[in-house]
Amino acid sequence: MTQALSLQSISAHYGTTQVLENLSLDVAEGELVSLLGASGCGKTTTLRLIAGFLQPTSGNITLGGRDLTRLPSHQRDIGLVFQNYALFPHLSVADNVGFGLKQRGISGTERTRRVDAMLDRVGLDHLAARLPGALSGGQKQRVALARALVIEPPLLMFDEPLSNLDAKLRVDMRVEIRKLQRANGTTSVYVTHDQEEAFSISDRVAIMHQGRIMQLDTPEQLYQKPANAFVARFVGFENLIPMRVLSRDGAKITAETDGGVALSLSPEQFGVIPDSFVLACRADGLLVSDDPAIAGIPTTLGLRTYLGRAYQYQCDTPAGALLANGPLTRPLEPGAAAKLVPVPEQCTILAPE
Repeated sequence: MTQALSLQSISAHYGTTQVLENLSLDVAEGELVSLLGASGCGKTTTLRLIAGFLQPTSGNITLGGRDLTRLPSHQRDIGLVFQNYALFPHLSVADNVGFGLKQRGISGTERTRRVDAMLDRVGLDHLAARLPGALSGGQKQRVALARALVIEPPLLMFDEPLSNLDAKLRVDMRVEIRKLQRANGTTSVYVTHDQEEAFSISDRVAIMHQGRIMQLDTPEQLYQKPANAFVARFVGFENLIPMRVLSRDGAKITAETDGGVALSLSPEQFGVIPDSFVLACRADGLLVSDDPAIAGIPTTLGLRTYLGRAYQYQCDTPAGALLANGPLTRPLEPGAAAKLVPVPEQCTILAPE
């Protein structure tokens, strides 16, 4: 795919505080990449740098081969969809959508044609004459999206666009955003703190922490094969168990936890297993069994909570405190002795922290 947006070795400061550190990111033409992370990780700063609202301390930004690094924001020709919609309250829906076209000197006839076509596409053609104050939150967001798309920008950026909507409407709107983005083929950068939102809408996701991209990958790869412990925790691997290999015998490897519990692991299931590693497991990746003959990590079951799809147990083990999910069909009592057996499909191998 042709590269559209490129950030190379970007650093940024607020006063003496470094917010971004040597960040590089390439977004292909027509691709939607989300910047995902907790507050303060640098995702919104990255968006503001691309938009031209901030200047980087070092590095450069290009869009379609055009250097944007020092270009004023109004000359970058980027579509923006904000968290608070940023609609003009005194202008009708149609005039809000057509505002950018008017600023670019598009004639009245052509402007009307493009506004009408875009309102039809977002399902708001029947509300063209209304003022923003008479719209619901979802309708306002559609107007903001239409206004950003109608100028046919080479890059469309979203800044937490769904955070003001209720849960059901957020799901509906993210589907609509994805459909429109794909239909238009618009290169897009999407900022959010919501993992489910980012994974459902993106071609790739950049998980950020302390001004750096910890991993940039497809949602599937991030969820199944996190690159490091930070990303693993972020995507729900609650259990990180340090281990070291004791012996290798062909297809069978015996490894030991810090607490001295030996487990048999298969490279066929886990891939390459180094001499020292971290076994990362979700709660679903530790099978809870009270069969004393089964091999696993011994535990005394602690607090049991009901999750709807499973019972979750807080487990005290020689390898430390772990979380494991057990079936609804046969709940075990807190205080019972049990074994935790790693399920390869729900676990992965990481480098030591």
